[in-house]
Amino acid sequence: MSIALLALAGLLLGGALSLRQQSKSKVPFVITLVLAVLSAAGGLLWMES
Repeated sequence: MSIALLALAGLLLGGALSLRQQSKSKVPFVITLVLAVLSAAGGLLWMES
């Protein structure tokens, strides 16, 4: 499960960087970046348990 969460974090991070380049609004970029951070944190916490 932790691998899946870390993979999702990587995809979301790539999407956030793409949104940053394409979009003039920062709201979608920030939301996607927050979701990436939460996914990475969940994956790391899952590995600890």
